Amino acid sequence: MFASPQGSKSLLLTALALACALLSGCSTVSYYSQLARGEYQLLDARRPIAEVLADPKADPALKQRLQLAQTARAFASDTLKLPRNGSYTLYADLGRSSAMWNVFATPEFSLAAVTHCFPIAGCVAYRGYYSREAAQAEALRLKATGDDTAIGGVPAYSTLGWFDDPILNTMMGWNDDRLHSSIFHELAHQQLYVKGDTAFNESFATFVEQEGLRQWRTARGLPPQAGVADAREQQFTRLILAVRERLAKLYASGLPVADMRAAKQAEIARLRADYRALRDTQWQGYSGYDAWVNADINNARLLPFGLYHGWVPAFTALYSQQHKDWAGFFAAAKVLARKTPTQRQQALEQLSKSGEARVQT
Repeated sequence: MFASPQGSKSLLLTALALACALLSGCSTVSYYSQLARGEYQLLDARRPIAEVLADPKADPALKQRLQLAQTARAFASDTLKLPRNGSYTLYADLGRSSAMWNVFATPEFSLAAVTHCFPIAGCVAYRGYYSREAAQAEALRLKATGDDTAIGGVPAYSTLGWFDDPILNTMMGWNDDRLHSSIFHELAHQQLYVKGDTAFNESFATFVEQEGLRQWRTARGLPPQAGVADAREQQFTRLILAVRERLAKLYASGLPVADMRAAKQAEIARLRADYRALRDTQWQGYSGYDAWVNADINNARLLPFGLYHGWVPAFTALYSQQHKDWAGFFAAAKVLARKTPTQRQQALEQLSKSGEARVQT
């Protein structure tokens, strides 16, 4: 759609290299090929949103949501100081429920991800597939080696500014708040990305998403997002982060394998019990998280919570230190990004503690 036949070939070759580099290490030809095909199909499906809005055959509800999303996109650059480019001014219908599927894996007694490394984006804590079946096959292969594994559908992802990322049909099942905040999240990855530090990158983007949404709602005259659903999500996340902390201590204890395996299962059972107590006492029986809790729980299932939320308190504190100025915040975050991994972790830990101290005061 955006290129002549020769240009399309050039775009495909670029997509081949970029898809391989951005999404995971290319250890096999077949893996490389599926990444290339999937990324190219996504790029080729893009249409300018202005074209969709002008199309008399387009779904009116879709057009209404895309129009509001464009206002949120402008807010992201004008107010949140996020990159101003063609990303999220395009729309693509992939004809499936997820853009891709990520496979997470950890050792049996560790919360550290099995990582996959490549030249541009460094090492990441997952491996991406454009086919659910291929993701399932990879998860089974890793499980056979003794790793804990989990598969997560990905409604959207960022190419870190290499291409103009579109709004996808896979994002349209969300409510407006989640759609708009996801645009903020993905643009944050274009603003700052540290090779090899998934937890830093995702927590940074999650903070920008959350604070950006708060400011976006205020700008539209909407009340703060402090509803019941938001409170439940925060409480559930705290439950998961708490069990991660307990498991980390367990895995560092040096217990014999059989004892550690039993203790691990006991912690998972405790998580389920804590969840049910919360559901039945504070949530009046709300069962929206039952399916997640009742499914198999292992280190890999818990992994994304640590990656996406672990350092949010640190970035919250950093934003406050910069007097809630976005330009100052991004500059300070870039200073953190330039530190060594050890120095960066120490700085984030100190920021988290300073934020906790302010809350207690």
